[in-house]
Amino acid sequence: MQTNSAHLKSNGNDSKKFKGDIRSPGIPSRVIHVRKLPNDINEAEVISLGLPFGKVTNLLMLKGKNQAFLEMNTEESAQTMVSYYSSVTPVIRNHPIYMQYSNHKELKTDNSPNQVRAQAALQAVNAVQTGSMSLSTVDGAGMGSQSPVLRVIVENLFYPVTLDVLHQIFSKFGTVLKIITFTKNNQFQALVQYSDGMTAQHAKLSLDGQNIYNACCTLRISFSKLTSLNVKYNNDKSRDYTRPDLPTGDSQPSLNAQTMAAAALTAPGIISASPYAGAHGFPPTFAIQQAAGLSLQGMPAGAFASLGVPGAAAAAAAAAAAGRLSLSGYTAGGNSVMLVSNLNPESVTPQCLFILFGVYGDVMRVKILFNKKENALVQMSDGTQAQLAMSHLNGQKLYGKALRVTLSKHTTVQLPREGHEDQGLTKDYSNSPLHRFKKPGSKNYSNIFPPSSTLHLSNIPPSVTEDHLRGLFLSSGAVVKAFKFFQKDRKMALIQLGSVEEAIESLIKFHNHDLGENHHLRVSFSKSTI
Repeated sequence: MQTNSAHLKSNGNDSKKFKGDIRSPGIPSRVIHVRKLPNDINEAEVISLGLPFGKVTNLLMLKGKNQAFLEMNTEESAQTMVSYYSSVTPVIRNHPIYMQYSNHKELKTDNSPNQVRAQAALQAVNAVQTGSMSLSTVDGAGMGSQSPVLRVIVENLFYPVTLDVLHQIFSKFGTVLKIITFTKNNQFQALVQYSDGMTAQHAKLSLDGQNIYNACCTLRISFSKLTSLNVKYNNDKSRDYTRPDLPTGDSQPSLNAQTMAAAALTAPGIISASPYAGAHGFPPTFAIQQAAGLSLQGMPAGAFASLGVPGAAAAAAAAAAAGRLSLSGYTAGGNSVMLVSNLNPESVTPQCLFILFGVYGDVMRVKILFNKKENALVQMSDGTQAQLAMSHLNGQKLYGKALRVTLSKHTTVQLPREGHEDQGLTKDYSNSPLHRFKKPGSKNYSNIFPPSSTLHLSNIPPSVTEDHLRGLFLSSGAVVKAFKFFQKDRKMALIQLGSVEEAIESLIKFHNHDLGENHHLRVSFSKSTI
């Protein structure tokens, strides 16, 4: 036990202590003083700042002052945290958060209601952390035992991919501690280290097989045998985000954002292939065209081929600049509300959006806009799920119209006030039994695929035949091209339909369909073909 522990109580008389804290000389301590928090912050969000770096052992919230004290289990994890956030400013709800070591060596908390709440939040987080680790190992997914380091190969490298672009993509799933890039066997590769194996697992499941830019730069991701990376230099080839003090070595200096923006203006041909656009590209929220101040969407996609590599390098640079410019207010938590537009108002209901977006995360609320019924707001349970849904569903066709999915500026979907009828356009699904991702380590996490014409069916009772299932899908007007029961498990089958659009509509229609004998059909997209 540290001897110079201080009593800190949330009774509002702590301002004298704060003055000392604000002028703290930066002597490492397990206790971290967090400032400039948004007014509506909750305990879990403050705890989540510390989670990637180690166990959070205590918390004191001072909501009236927009401050908090966070105690880590070791001084080392506190040091890693402070040093990481000195180079990457954390943002919660568009507020940059500041932190430094506290003068207090540990926190002593009392039984005031604030503290009871903070303790409950800590217990919940610790239970989930230890619980999900053991659950996932039992589940056979072995998430807990995976290496936190991912090996990434980028195939179809039509544009160079920079370290900054990789950091921007991988940090959507959690805190990236280190990245090393290199070329081996004529392939561009990278090693990306997260703070824990579960985050790495989540990133791998979500990103493996995705294209960074439209129809090229495909990510192939596996777990590395390494469990930690040794980074000697911070430059455009390697970076340790926990050690901003490392030398740059003798690599070329990284391009700064201005050079990048200038490069973008000299190479309009490339961006025409619209990095970050299209259904399987990266989420459209960081439209490069806006960042570079160019409107280039009308350019033919082949235009970049005629420009030599210097042009391509400029485009990658522009992409990185664009990412920087528009992502500054973005955190890994991120906004969980999406704006879905270009809907077919004749056919789309809140329920159908709930089922479709529910393939990629747990949908909390859906609101079709009263005055503009081709637009809807969809709220997921967290920002990562919103990113995932957006990257898979933007550009897909639903009832004849291509969906546009972007992040909304709203942070929640408001329910109608008591007594205000909104014709059933707003629905709250927060207690729905149909959520696929409630259980930590659920198998559903490893079966998230982009929309495809082949559907995976499960929970089929023994009495239901192939003809029955073919008939069911034919009844909605779909073409059934092929069908196959799983050899080892007749409760599951694959059904291949005439198009991706038919599969999307069939999934919406038949997920949770009652097959009798108390069996409700479960439907998801498959990566297999029959």
